[in-house]
Amino acid sequence: MKYTYKIALLSMFTAATITSCDDFVEEVEIVDPVAEGSAENFQPEEFLTGVYGMHTEFAYAFSYLGITDMISDNSDKGSSPTDSGADKRVLDELTFTTSSGSVTSMWTQWYKTVGRASQTIEFTEAYEGESSAPKERVIGEAKFLRALNYFWLVRSFGAVPLQHIDLVERAPAADVYAYIEQDLTDAIAALPLKSDYAAQDLGRATKGAAQGLLAKVYLYQKKWQQAADMANTVITSNQYDLEPDYATVWRASTENGPESLFEIQARGEIPQHGVQQYSQTQGTRGGSNGMGWGFNTPSKNLEDAFNAEGDVIRRDATIIFAGETLFDGRFIDEGVENPRYNEKAYSSANGGQGDGDKNIRVLRFSEILLIRAEALNELGQSAAALTPLNRVRSRVSLPAVTTTDQAALRPLIWKERRLELAMEHDRWFDLIRTGQAKAAMAADGKTFIEGKHELFPIPNNQLVQTPEMTQNPGW
Repeated sequence: MKYTYKIALLSMFTAATITSCDDFVEEVEIVDPVAEGSAENFQPEEFLTGVYGMHTEFAYAFSYLGITDMISDNSDKGSSPTDSGADKRVLDELTFTTSSGSVTSMWTQWYKTVGRASQTIEFTEAYEGESSAPKERVIGEAKFLRALNYFWLVRSFGAVPLQHIDLVERAPAADVYAYIEQDLTDAIAALPLKSDYAAQDLGRATKGAAQGLLAKVYLYQKKWQQAADMANTVITSNQYDLEPDYATVWRASTENGPESLFEIQARGEIPQHGVQQYSQTQGTRGGSNGMGWGFNTPSKNLEDAFNAEGDVIRRDATIIFAGETLFDGRFIDEGVENPRYNEKAYSSANGGQGDGDKNIRVLRFSEILLIRAEALNELGQSAAALTPLNRVRSRVSLPAVTTTDQAALRPLIWKERRLELAMEHDRWFDLIRTGQAKAAMAADGKTFIEGKHELFPIPNNQLVQTPEMTQNPGW
């Protein structure tokens, strides 16, 4: 027997008791443990699977692209000139408003995921039956996922409500970061190393994933010593390494490989879809063998940045060019609508199918090396910063950086992040946190308004539901 479990949401927040918010009531079918005769029929791991599953939703194939890549200088809207992609054109042009659908979608998605993670933790802590997975590990995985989603929220919106404290009042960003740090610290203590997972559990959150995310969280707060130390913990764990060939980093052959700290898992079978339409929305458009909608196309600005660095390897692994024959023999004819497409979204096996098989890399070992390099340089240890920095450059046959002048090295590390992580959904936030956004957007023909564009607006739909919630500056 099954019953419908209603998760009541105050606007986009999970709550226990709410009225008159019908637009945000989600219905999820779960097994009724009482009706089945035993609570053992309902496992904590089933709750946890639902949290992971939230990251395969369509929001990550379209809205997420808009607020991470298209908005930046790395990427353009793409598609056809007449197709606005709902709000993708205005995101690309930095003219979006508080009613932007992509911003609203991700606010909703992240809060719903936080709510599911919290429910998983609460259920597992109270569960008295025999668990199919260690309860400590289930809680650790859920805390990692909750921390990840809160991190995406705080870097996008700044002060945001912490669900366990208040559903309306926005907690200061420092408090949100402290909560994230605690969740990750708990996860580190509870989770196994990557090498300790059974083969069937590969892709779950690990100790290294939590350590790597915590290093990144420290970086965003300019906690340089903690960032350097935590990154070093990952580097010296002997759990991770760079893939020898950068061109393979986003291919099926390297999924969950030595460079992967955490990635969203694709399943690729209907009805259990993978990351829904991630490849399709970004697939080549038009021509004789178009594979998709053609959105989120690498910009000429990005191509020029690769060329200026002489970075042919990463350029050709990141950008599909019209007229190119891909690594698997597929030819992209000159008749496609855009001159460039995102190769990191390309699926060789599934092409432009809606239910694709493309894992999304969220955290890679190369980023950990660059986090350590940046943190060490900010600590005045610029000579030591060259070791992790040049390890990343060496893989793509670029000459070693030799300067140990802190001011000169800083933009070189930032540039390395851009080229190494291009089209991996971090560029906009890197521009914001490093203070480069206004100049970078001006160079890309866009107007960045200081005091406004550092944060996305709290969605208008949210403020209609909870008018006492404050808005971000400038909106």
